[in-house]
Amino acid sequence: MFVVSIMIGVRSLLEYNESVRHRYFECFTKLLWEEFTKNREASFHSIRSIFVHALSAADYWLDFLQTENLHSKRKYDEYRTFDEVKAYMEHVEKRMQRYFGSLPTDGLSKTYTLKGDNDETIEVTAEDVLIHMFEEEVHHRGELIALLWQMGIEPPPMGWKGL
Repeated sequence: MFVVSIMIGVRSLLEYNESVRHRYFECFTKLLWEEFTKNREASFHSIRSIFVHALSAADYWLDFLQTENLHSKRKYDEYRTFDEVKAYMEHVEKRMQRYFGSLPTDGLSKTYTLKGDNDETIEVTAEDVLIHMFEEEVHHRGELIALLWQMGIEPPPMGWKGL
């Protein structure tokens, strides 16, 4: 029973990210394309590239968890319209939904071995990877918030459960 409640918790975090992601995307579509793609000297330069990077990180880790090779190979600047960015966002979200839909009850405890940031071999669980995916997007959302503030734009609300 404990494993099921954790799975619901991790899934809830990622569903929260999806909901907030849509609010941010809607905010971005109100910008001129030139503003969305302008180099702002941030981690991945433009708002577009930061947003697409967060999606591509989730896409990459979904490949890892499912032993697939379906992630997009497109470079950030190859997304030339808001519709293309939205289509990629929807692709990643559908993959996440399919992953959770196929995850067995004990699936979060499945272990994987990989090289960590310091090149050491580490063992992680599927839950660890999913929490990392959540954290990666939240990290970059903070960056996007700062860029919007610098532009004089109030970021969309993002409180957990409307807080």
